[in-house]
Amino acid sequence: MNDSVKKPKKLSFISIYFLGINAVIGSGTFLLPSTIYQKMNLMAILVLLCTAITVSMIALCYADLSSRFKGSGAAWLYAYHAFGRFTGYELGVFTWFLGCCTLGAEIVALLTTLKSFVPILSNWAVYYLCALGIIILFGIINYFGRSLVKLVNNISAAAKIITLIVFIVVGAFFIHMTNFNPIIPKAALKGAGPFLQHFGAAFTPVFYLFTGFSFIPIAARQMNNPEKNIPRVLIAVMVTVTILDCLMMFVAVGLSGSKLGGYSTPLASAFQTGVGKWGYDFIIAGMLISIFGVAFSASFNAPSLIASLANEHKLLPAWIGKKNKHDAPWVGIIMTSILTAIFATQSYLFLVACTVLASFIQYVPSILAVIKFKHSNEFPNHGFSLPGKYTIPILALIVSCYMVTNFTPLTLFCGVVVAILAAVLYFFIDRDQAMEEMEAKHQKFLQMLRENKIKF
Repeated sequence: MNDSVKKPKKLSFISIYFLGINAVIGSGTFLLPSTIYQKMNLMAILVLLCTAITVSMIALCYADLSSRFKGSGAAWLYAYHAFGRFTGYELGVFTWFLGCCTLGAEIVALLTTLKSFVPILSNWAVYYLCALGIIILFGIINYFGRSLVKLVNNISAAAKIITLIVFIVVGAFFIHMTNFNPIIPKAALKGAGPFLQHFGAAFTPVFYLFTGFSFIPIAARQMNNPEKNIPRVLIAVMVTVTILDCLMMFVAVGLSGSKLGGYSTPLASAFQTGVGKWGYDFIIAGMLISIFGVAFSASFNAPSLIASLANEHKLLPAWIGKKNKHDAPWVGIIMTSILTAIFATQSYLFLVACTVLASFIQYVPSILAVIKFKHSNEFPNHGFSLPGKYTIPILALIVSCYMVTNFTPLTLFCGVVVAILAAVLYFFIDRDQAMEEMEAKHQKFLQMLRENKIKF
């Protein structure tokens, strides 16, 4: 065998872990604490912890499923084996849609943050050209495969963890205990209804802080020992992010108190009140790296997802799954870049809403797949098994369904449009593939006749 032709090395545990950190810690971690504080004041820390626990139940369902399969695709692959071809296809389209929304949202957040430092970005033409430049840059990095992906990903993830640790450790020395008051907004004390309303309003942005975990298993085939490593990474990432976010919120409140709710860049402004101007600049730099990291993670996962739909079970035409010599899905990279370029023209909040909707759509079938597999004993676990049988999946299902109450009519309309368009496309894809299979059988039959020298 020619030594010059080598298979690219697969992602190790630490690289998968950093990929997960990049997928979860992004713009929301640095921009949403003010919104969360406005709703629940100091109780925001409790809301964050409760949300982390509930989202972790969904993540544990993914850990259970990822230990059963080593193929790429995550949610759509699980739904395919649990509920059939069409369900898997629809979920795959929505998961790819989710990846492109996330990538678009993070690019918009990145450029919006930079506007305060680079005023020329207020010009729409310059803004959009920069967005296109970032999308193309990500495409080029991903085109050359996992070597560059691992390097950029590991540096980005390490930088954002260091930024949060510095904020927590240094900021802790400048905390004022008087800032931990009031514990809960007065409006939320007027009864159970107002309290639950405030809790729900805080729950939604907090939930967004954790949605990236579902991207971790998407490129399973490019990972080393995925059945064992992915469940471990999912648990490690959720524990890490929960600890960092809770401590981050505690320090932010301790530094700024009620002022936190009025900051547009809450962590940077809170750190500035404690250590001065350098603290603001330091957090802004870390925030930009963090946003870049989530965008980069999405740019890696989304093309792998669309390629897996074509390669795993032929749910899309084979040409969509084509890869180059670096094992990179180059067609998927191009398709993802085009859709992301369209999303980059939209507002950050709209893209966040679409991301949460697409997350909900993939969570529910995935959780139901866990229940089905546990009941039927199909596809046994390898390395990790969800404890408690049906308890955690049922609780996760309740949490996921609670998200429905927070969707706007416009967001739901977009979801319906995507579902209908995907269903129409599936009809034509399925018909074409059926014709190709019939033609292949016909050619095989003719070949068999020729080999047996049967003449007509």
